[in-house]
Amino acid sequence: MAKTGTTTQGLRAAIERSGYYPALVAEAVESAVGGEPVSSYVVHQETTFDSNEVRRHVTVLVLTDTRFIVSHTDEQPADGTSPSPYATTSTESVKLERISSVVLSRVVANPESYTPGTLPREVVLTIGWGAVSRLDMEPANCGDPNCEADHGYTGSLTADDLSLRVSEAGDGPDTVRQALTFAQALSEATAATAGAR
Repeated sequence: MAKTGTTTQGLRAAIERSGYYPALVAEAVESAVGGEPVSSYVVHQETTFDSNEVRRHVTVLVLTDTRFIVSHTDEQPADGTSPSPYATTSTESVKLERISSVVLSRVVANPESYTPGTLPREVVLTIGWGAVSRLDMEPANCGDPNCEADHGYTGSLTADDLSLRVSEAGDGPDTVRQALTFAQALSEATAATAGAR
């Protein structure tokens, strides 16, 4: 379940409500945030089913006045490297001026009768800052169906560092609303940072 808010205490409470190793997740996030005040946040827990195993993953997104912080925590079953189940937590801190794109995709039902202010049934928040890029390539052509010449390749390079999907059916309407609130706060923060350059 995603939760958003504007205080460090609210962030800690949202992590605890997620119930997903709250002490571990909170310590990692609080360490990355340091002493900065929290402007906005999202805590999103995702459960997946892999064969006979249930795996949980939590993503915490935090916005401060100067940084965007991403934390991921995954649990792993016992394996060749560990005789007992374990969790891995990673955090990344990105300066706001490094964020190159904030993309919010909305899925709405019955678009012909859409009323402004109606919640989308699903949103996907994609944030790019240049750490990960996806290159899609395909053979280039000249448009002549009979041409057999080699025109090389064409492609597109897309920044795709983080993609977070929340849906009304899977996460509830509050989660969708909260993801929209965070996306707006992040967009406004990156616009303000771009204007200050």
